Parts: sequence; structure tokens; C-alpha cells
Amino acid sequence: MTNLSITAPAKINLFLHVVGQRSDGYHLLQSVFQLIDLSDEVILSRREDGDIIRQNPLPNIPPESDLVVRAAKLLQTFSKTPLGANIDLIKNIPIGAGLGGGSSDAASTLLGLNRLWELDLSTETLMRLGLQLGADVPFFIQGHNAFVEGVGDKIQVMDLTPKNYLVIYPGVAISTQTIFSDPYLTRDHSAITIIDFIERFPEANLFKNDLQDVVVRNFLEVKTAIEWLENYFPDTQVTMSGSGSSIFCEIPQSNDSHERLTNCMLNLPKRWQGYKVRSLPRHSAYNLISTIN
Repeated sequence: MTNLSITAPAKINLFLHVVGQRSDGYHLLQSVFQLIDLSDEVILSRREDGDIIRQNPLPNIPPESDLVVRAAKLLQTFSKTPLGANIDLIKNIPIGAGLGGGSSDAASTLLGLNRLWELDLSTETLMRLGLQLGADVPFFIQGHNAFVEGVGDKIQVMDLTPKNYLVIYPGVAISTQTIFSDPYLTRDHSAITIIDFIERFPEANLFKNDLQDVVVRNFLEVKTAIEWLENYFPDTQVTMSGSGSSIFCEIPQSNDSHERLTNCMLNLPKRWQGYKVRSLPRHSAYNLISTIN
């Protein structure tokens, strides 16, 4: 095999709590990650000369900052392979949206090149490498919805009820680093257990996104989007995903939900993007993942 195309699905955070901070500055989190069927596509082809070539690069993102290039070079260095790759990427997941697009792209690159370069590295090894690229990358490599803790390294697989969601991207990209360095961020949320989530989600007083208050304070677009979506769906909780800027809500199973959804999408403000998405039980390319194990 010399060519491979892999879907790279987005995720939403059903909640996100900041429960502490390590001495090295990394934040300790608790969250449930839900895969959704909004996806990028990573297209790989093997090179025999060892070069890593990024085809059709994203505007304003130099190769040294591009996560798919960084993932390929990290795997190349770790494995000492003489092979290289051409990497192309079809982006559908907005950048800086809190949906994990970059991390998912990096994970799919590691998974795909592990196959193309015939490295036969285990999923666990790829997850350890992925953590060097970003806290969300190991989640996408393991391929299941999960209760995630620590700095993204503690992952408990979960089976979640299939649901439809409406995701709104209000046209502004937000830097994760900026939000986590904000002095107003609460960093001492009481820890919960996976049993708490199973038995009590979505109790509003127990589950929230701790980053949301900081983002709303600094980005009027997100505050406006939350209020706008709440107007259409007052009977469901509107939550920000990750460090923003995307927000989402479950689409309720009511008689008028289709009409409300249609009106919502028709009236989206300019520069906003709306996605009706379906939850995924596991990564779109799970056959590739399970073959590696």
C-alpha cells in the first residue's frame, strides 16, 4: 500500500472541568469526549526519498506549526524510517473552534503513516507520541468516546447514547493557550467520577464547561451565539466545546424540533457556520486502528 485516505472526525466536550494545575503549567482536566460525524480528510502517499511534503498547505500556517507535518516528522524520527510522505488535507472542521480538528488530523496522520510505513507500532505507543503534539491527540488515536482526565492521558472508554446535535461556529478562531492562561480561569473544580457522569448527566449544577465564562468575557461573538441558540432551543442546554469558539446543543425530540432547526439554519448570521451532526460510537477509521493493535 502506497496511498491512504483517512477521515478525521471532530469531537464535542459534553462537559469540561479544570480540576487543577501541575507545577509545569499543564492543566488537569476532566471531560467526556463525544465523536461527531463532522470530519476532515487526511490524504497520505508514501515517498521513498524520506521527504515530508505538505501539499496544499493551509493559509498563514507555516509547515513547522502544521500539526500533520509535525506528526509525520515525530513518527519518522521515532521510528527511524527512511521513508517519507506527501500529506494533503481537506478541511471541513473550522480552525480554532474547540472541536479538536487539528488534533484529529494529527492522530489520523500517525495512524495512516504507521500503516503506510509498515511500522506496526501499537496504539499505546502512538498515543504516547500523540500526547507530545496535543492533549486531545491520544483520544482520537484510541478511537472511542471516552471519559478523559489528567492532561489527556487518562482515557476510559464509554458507550454513549446516539444523539443529534446542532453545532454553531460563530466565525472567530480562539487560541487554546490564550484561554488557559487567563487569570480569571477557575482551576479548582471539584473532581467527579465516571459514575457521577453516568448517573447524573446533564444536571446543570454539576456539569459545565469551565472555560466558557472566560471565553464569553473576552469574545462577544460567543456570548451572542449562546444567547441566539438558546432562543431557538430553550428546552436544551447550550454548551461551548473545548476552548471555543463553537457551541452546541442536543436537538430535542419534540414535534416542532425540525421546524425550529430549519428556521435556525436559515437565519444563521453571516460568517457563522451551522452543522447538524450525528454522534459517532467510535472513530470513523476504527478498522485501521483495530488492525494496528
